[in-house]
Amino acid sequence: MKQLLGAWLLVTALATVALLLARLLEPGRFELELDVYVLAIGGLALLLTVVHARKAYPREEQSAVAAALEREPAEAKRPPELERLERELTMATATAFDLHSRLRPLVREIAGMRLATHGLRLDDAEGALGPELWEIARPDRTSPSNRHAEGISPAALRRVVEELEAL
Repeated sequence: MKQLLGAWLLVTALATVALLLARLLEPGRFELELDVYVLAIGGLALLLTVVHARKAYPREEQSAVAAALEREPAEAKRPPELERLERELTMATATAFDLHSRLRPLVREIAGMRLATHGLRLDDAEGALGPELWEIARPDRTSPSNRHAEGISPAALRRVVEELEAL
């Protein structure tokens, strides 16, 4: 604040000297010279007031309106395919029908692709697969007679998934 006041006093003193010089050189234009002097001093006072106010109340990085209009960052969405797979796994543990009609085709597809990298066909790979995985993936597996019977247990499902990963 003291620096601003000192600057204002210095410029005011210079403006006063300029007014006196103008008065000596052109004595007939006193009203015009006084108007220019008052405008210069008033403009300087206004400028220094604005500078002081900006220091006292610093500008925000972002206005409140802009912050309110800004959208929240979208949450990371899980891939729909992953959600579908989780639903199928959950349903396969619930009923034997879902195990046979939903999980079995997926297990056969994954096991077939994994075995193909080793030069084997799924339908001929009974010895290459564990008993639980083979029970689900075997080609001659029939549809369950009781559609509402219990599906695969979560522990057995975990072992099947681990076998598929190990292929």
